[in-house]
Amino acid sequence: MPAAPSPARLAAVDLLDQVLEQGGPLSETDRLDRLDPADRAAAQRLAVMTLRGMERADRLLKPHLRKAPPLRVMNILRLGTAELCAGGAAHGVVSDCVEIAAQGKWTASAKGLVNAVLRKVAADGPAAWGKQRFPRLPRWLRDPLVEAWGPQAVANMERVHFEGAPLDLTPKPGADLSALGGELLPTGSVRLRDAGQISALPGYAEGDWWVQDAAAALPVKLLGDVTGLSVLDLCAAPGGKTLQLAAAGAQVTALDLSQARLERVSENLARTRLSATLVAGDAMEHEGQYDAVLLDAPCSATGTIRRHPDLPHAHQGERITELIGLQEALFDKALSLLKPGGKLVYATCSLIPDEGECQVDEALARHPDLRVLPLDAPWIEDKWRSDEGGLRLRPDFWAEKGGMDGFYMALLSKG
Repeated sequence: MPAAPSPARLAAVDLLDQVLEQGGPLSETDRLDRLDPADRAAAQRLAVMTLRGMERADRLLKPHLRKAPPLRVMNILRLGTAELCAGGAAHGVVSDCVEIAAQGKWTASAKGLVNAVLRKVAADGPAAWGKQRFPRLPRWLRDPLVEAWGPQAVANMERVHFEGAPLDLTPKPGADLSALGGELLPTGSVRLRDAGQISALPGYAEGDWWVQDAAAALPVKLLGDVTGLSVLDLCAAPGGKTLQLAAAGAQVTALDLSQARLERVSENLARTRLSATLVAGDAMEHEGQYDAVLLDAPCSATGTIRRHPDLPHAHQGERITELIGLQEALFDKALSLLKPGGKLVYATCSLIPDEGECQVDEALARHPDLRVLPLDAPWIEDKWRSDEGGLRLRPDFWAEKGGMDGFYMALLSKG
């Protein structure tokens, strides 16, 4: 009787089906709940690796396929190809992929195909893999990005996306993270490569740090000293910026529409021994007056593809127009919650100017008393500055260090 396939490989194929057939992001799954931590991490790693290299895998598979197989069979082949070309042991990879096909009612008849194709890939794929171009973004996203930033910049972003993202940590003030052996970035984040299981890292249990991309940690820094100030973190989950504000001494109100997502914020506050007031509710109905408001607005999240390669496959940009309207409404609502002379940080993890620079330009036109405040922090690089006074960060910035998320941010004041 054939041995059962690796639980991690089987789960990784299920995750690929979820993204490529059902349009569901990797972050929204219960498929991994029954796996032990090691298999869970391996399944995520395999799925992410396959999605990053899917264009290359498809190119290598094409000569061996007379016609396109059913999607789940194709995903088994993609997974096997990506793993083989990354140095996976041929016997284990091919055997597991054949057995995954054999277990499925609609894929069992393809187990011979899987075996034959992956044995050919094992022979010639690894040498051909690196000769392929870096996988490109889908047209729905690539075309507007080329228009905004130019073809070379987009090609540089695609290279960073393919190479993947290191793990960035935001230290709690005063915490010593030297035991992690990471790289201290110019902005204060600590970057780790090959971090392994996060909860097993030094300082996790003690609450000395939290996971947060280096670019995502910068909007809070625009506010400067927030000690004792009342700060509203709108659309707060998953909570990295709430933790930053609380650690900096602000009186933080963290508001999010999702009670479930706020539970994760609560868990991280408890682990880091920080405090904030958590409010589940609609931002458009919230009332109050604050010294500062941080609006990390819902957006296309196109700046996070280096960490979330499923994103371009989970949707086709169909909600961007709706999101742009929501961002405008939230922008105006956030301004209404400011005390006289208060500060607003507007931010999005998007590479699309309509969700960043254009939103600030249009807000300035709607509100004659609104102004963009100058930014002079020592960590700001000149190439980050945008024409209207904000900061534009891109994945290809710091490429030699592992890149950063695409982000837009600006500091504003009304009156």
